[in-house]
Amino acid sequence: MYRKYLNARSPLRLLEKGLHGGLGKGNLGLILAGHGVGKTACLVGIALDELLRGGHVLHVCLDHPVNPVNHVREFYDTVFHDLAESTHLEDAARVHAEADRRRSIRAYPVASFSAAKLRESVKFECEAGAKPDLVILEGFDPAAAPRDELLELKGLAGELGAEIWMSANTEDERVPAIPAAVRPHLDALSVVLALEPGDGVLDLRALKDHDSPDLSALHVALDPTTLLLRRS
Repeated sequence: MYRKYLNARSPLRLLEKGLHGGLGKGNLGLILAGHGVGKTACLVGIALDELLRGGHVLHVCLDHPVNPVNHVREFYDTVFHDLAESTHLEDAARVHAEADRRRSIRAYPVASFSAAKLRESVKFECEAGAKPDLVILEGFDPAAAPRDELLELKGLAGELGAEIWMSANTEDERVPAIPAAVRPHLDALSVVLALEPGDGVLDLRALKDHDSPDLSALHVALDPTTLLLRRS
C-alpha cells in the first residue's frame, strides 16, 4: 500500500469524522484512561498519522526516568514496524526515515516542566525550520496543572496553528464521565476522549467534542496486541 492510500484509510479519518472535523489546529485534546491501559500507544498513533501526512511532530516526554528519548523513539519504531507490516507499506524504510526527520523528542523532569518551557522548545524547533503541526505532551496531567498553565498551552497552540494532545490517568479502567478534577479545565480543552477496555480492543469514546452536544460514536479502537489504532 502506498502512503497516500494509507493516509486516506487511516482510522484517524474516522476519528475526525466522529469529532465533527477532529481536534483542529489551535486546540487542546485529552485522552483519559486507567494506568497502563494504552494512552502512550494512542498518542503515538496520532503522531504517526500526522508524520505520514507530511507534518512535523514535537513529542515531549515527562514521565520516563531512564533514557526517555530512547524509550519514546523505540516505541515509535515498534508501532511503525507493525503498521508497515500489516498494511504492506511500499518503500517502508524510506517512509520511516522521512517520518523520523520530521519528529523531535524532548524530555524534561515533571517538576521542571511548564508552558514556558514548552514555548522555549517550540521556539528552538521553529528556528530549526521544523515548526510543529502537532505537539504530544506525554506525562503532563492537566487535572493537576494550574489553570493559567492550560490557558497558556491553548494560547501557544493557537499561535502555532498546531494541535496539542495530552493524556491523564483515571482511577478506574472505565471512564463513565469526565472526572471532577478535569471539569474546571474544560474551557481550555476542546476534545476529551476515554480509552476503555472493550471486546478484545481498547475503545475510544468521546466525552467532549468541542461545543457539540452530539457525542457521536467514533468507531476507532486500539489493538492491545499490535498497539495500532484500528477501525472498530
